[in-house]
Amino acid sequence: MKQTRRIRRTGGSAGNTGHGGTSGDGTSGDTGGESTTPGVTEAGVPETTSGGESGDSSASAAPRRTHETHRTHEIRQTYQTDETRQTRQTHESCQAHQAHQPRQNRRTRRGFQKRHGHRGGSHRFGTLAGLTALTLAVLTTASDTLPGPTRASAGSLAAGRDASLAPCRIAATTTVQMSEGLPTPPGYSPSTGTVRALNLMIDFPDAQGPGKALDRLAEFFPKTSQWFRTSSYGRLDYKAEAPLTDWLRMPLTFAAYGIERGAPYEPGYRRLVEDIVAAADARVDFAAYDLVNVLVTPNAGPSALDTVLSVTFSGNPDAPEADGTPLANTSFVYSRQDDGSGSYAETGYRVLPHENGHVFGLPDLYTMDGGSSVGHWDIMSEDWGANNDLLGWHKWKLGWLDDEQIRCASMSGVSEYLLEPLARTGGPKVTFVPVSKESGYAVEVRTRAGNDEAVCEPGVLIYRVDSTVDTGHGPIAVSDSRRNSGGCTRRPNVHAELSDALYKPGETFVDADHDIRITVMAKEPGGNFRVRVSRP
Repeated sequence: MKQTRRIRRTGGSAGNTGHGGTSGDGTSGDTGGESTTPGVTEAGVPETTSGGESGDSSASAAPRRTHETHRTHEIRQTYQTDETRQTRQTHESCQAHQAHQPRQNRRTRRGFQKRHGHRGGSHRFGTLAGLTALTLAVLTTASDTLPGPTRASAGSLAAGRDASLAPCRIAATTTVQMSEGLPTPPGYSPSTGTVRALNLMIDFPDAQGPGKALDRLAEFFPKTSQWFRTSSYGRLDYKAEAPLTDWLRMPLTFAAYGIERGAPYEPGYRRLVEDIVAAADARVDFAAYDLVNVLVTPNAGPSALDTVLSVTFSGNPDAPEADGTPLANTSFVYSRQDDGSGSYAETGYRVLPHENGHVFGLPDLYTMDGGSSVGHWDIMSEDWGANNDLLGWHKWKLGWLDDEQIRCASMSGVSEYLLEPLARTGGPKVTFVPVSKESGYAVEVRTRAGNDEAVCEPGVLIYRVDSTVDTGHGPIAVSDSRRNSGGCTRRPNVHAELSDALYKPGETFVDADHDIRITVMAKEPGGNFRVRVSRP
């Protein structure tokens, strides 16, 4: 869930978002520099019939349909009416808070409610040894040959540099809390370069932390830093630090803060942040950090299987200050996302990359009724279950893909593009087909590699991006190449129906309303795919 506000924002809108994502069944579920103080530091192609490679062994639970050559999917989408948009914009006027609430029990459908308040709104470490200045080494899943960190910046690094991409830079919409448009507005935490994350483990008089605070830290690190390094191709050097190695006791009981699902910033969270600052300020230089993670003792509040409380407040200029800096970009993580499958040690950390995604300006991709229009193809949609990555569009938006890696299919006629797997460093990654100034289709290759663990077999993912649709309302929608198939996987908390959404050679996506056709022509040696775009 994220709650977003902007720090010293000069434009755009902000929001309050609860912990994001839905569980895999389509119902809701939650998904560096050295420290200045002692503590823990993380340091013309022939058309073919679909073939493919062997994929997820679990796919046998849901056999695929026999593919037909040149199978065509007619996509007739219904978009929001002007009246619907006007109603939504009225809710979000004056840059009000929007409580994109945390995901509930995977068995319970989640609802949302809007909250109005201040400008901006809501977004959303192993064994540690040593007694004093403890250090946690960052072990990454990415190769040492990955490019090193650059100066921190937010949003697409090359925005505006390549005029040929202009039609594909769909415009950000200021009347929604978190727009998928480009560029990402100022005020979010930097998404490239070295980013320092302050981690504070807190507990309460009525919910005292079980065990050591560093054990709580170890639930999330170094896995979170590894996840970001892999997803960003080494462009985000996420330095997690914990200058305070013990539980930070709050003066009030947990209940006294009024924290519940969808709670706004005022008054409970403001009081909690004020108390955190009062308890830690003498020993922490808050000004040295780009974002704050508050890792709450997991026994405070309900189980995540019942109600997910995790939330992020981003870009909040009215947040309490410490060391002259507003705590404007802060993520709160509560009870453990443990679905009982025995995978928590490997997957439970993923709520934090999701919440930090809000700090970097990414919206929730699950829908307000607890459904999923994206499935497991982005961690901003589902962060329970098997590991998954971000969509290529989000990687471009965050500055993890260069303009040279984007192909803009804006010209009339027929054009062909070669795409390399998204998980691979370098090469062309996304073909974008603009439909209007605010929307278009993104095309990318997904494989079981990098952060993607639940991809049954390689293929081409096609999805629509709409910058006028708000967080939690489905700003991105994946096209399912095998509708009503039941999917290809039975992994826990992976959206089954969309798990086989990938298009294979010989298959065509059609947007009949705009006369756009996207055909997967061939899978080439080395795992690349060639696609053809036809448009008027």
